[in-house]
Amino acid sequence: MTDAAEVLQNLKNYQAALEAQKMLIDAQNNVIHFEPYEKQLEFYKKGSIDRERLLMAANQVGKTFCGSREVSYHLTGLYPDWWPGHRFNRPIAVWCGSETADVTRDTVQKNLVGEPAERSLWGTEAIPGDYLLETRMKRGTPDAIDTMTVRHVPSGGTSICGFKSYDQGRKKWQGSKRDLVWMDEEPPEDVYSEALTRTNAVPDGRLMLTFTPLSGISEVVAGFLDAEKAALLASEGLKHVQQ
Repeated sequence: MTDAAEVLQNLKNYQAALEAQKMLIDAQNNVIHFEPYEKQLEFYKKGSIDRERLLMAANQVGKTFCGSREVSYHLTGLYPDWWPGHRFNRPIAVWCGSETADVTRDTVQKNLVGEPAERSLWGTEAIPGDYLLETRMKRGTPDAIDTMTVRHVPSGGTSICGFKSYDQGRKKWQGSKRDLVWMDEEPPEDVYSEALTRTNAVPDGRLMLTFTPLSGISEVVAGFLDAEKAALLASEGLKHVQQ
């Protein structure tokens, strides 16, 4: 390689490093400066009172985005000044899940970590790269994370987040206590019941659901509506549409 070619390559490497650093900074700013809409704020606030709650919305209006930001706050322990919801004062254990492993990867994982197939972009979404410690991959589903650890900044400890899916069946949701469970898309009633049991085993455990009620007023939906533990997010008045 000639001197000129070497200089050019070094400049390209430096530019790539700067761009990667910018993405990490943008991710941190994205979380810090996130301003929720009224119904998203209502959903967060319900978490200070209710052990279980539901954000029910149409497709593509921000429910998964909303849920991922809350999970990030709890995992890292970094809550914005405006935060009205529950606060954990310790590193926590979390489960996040959706209908299948593929759906969990493409929605929940993507909103928390970044584009699944582009690992250079991991740490550019809800959980900034500075706090994303280790990831263990799931077998049988390309680019899907099974478990990840996240730095809990105030304590210096480590939070853990596992990714699950409803099609694993009820038994895979049994056993372990969890401080927080986030279910994105409506779960079967038996899986929902197991997730609730996991959080009920913790004094201040929380279960949050974000989904579009494609099955109408199911048993799960009716339970939240009757108990007034649901926030309804419509598309009217939203400045952007984000999922």
